Amino acid sequence: MRHDIDPRGQLRSAGLRVTAPRVAVLNTVAMRPHSDVDDIAAVVRGELGSVSTQAVYDVLRACTTAGLLRRIEPAGSPARFETRTGDNHHHLVCRGCGTVVDVDCAVGEAPCLEPSQSHGFEIDEAEVVFWGLCSQCQTASGGSAPSARPMDRKESG
Repeated sequence: MRHDIDPRGQLRSAGLRVTAPRVAVLNTVAMRPHSDVDDIAAVVRGELGSVSTQAVYDVLRACTTAGLLRRIEPAGSPARFETRTGDNHHHLVCRGCGTVVDVDCAVGEAPCLEPSQSHGFEIDEAEVVFWGLCSQCQTASGGSAPSARPMDRKESG
């Protein structure tokens, strides 16, 4: 969770107009990383009052395009957003509750980050999602992992 962001300065630096919905969305994503659109919209509405879901989508798209936010899409989960951009970090996703947490890029020899063939692509990023059970879900389930990925579950932390 980041408390050091300056959304107004970030928007100006990215050449975007500073608006209340943009500031509220950036603040919300900074305080609640890996939130989906519905969660972000609910918090923004609580702060600003009436804001349409489409307006939140528009802000997220503009901020993602400008590089202020990163969109991640774990399988079986709605798109989620975070302020941690540009560092090629990866994610851990709990199969039980859907919690998503950041994990720094693999260290040491990481052959999975180098494809066997580039097919002419200039590769600039690798996205790795690690799946498993968080400690709370391990305790609740006795340590056995569910066979399917979570569907439509909300991030809890």
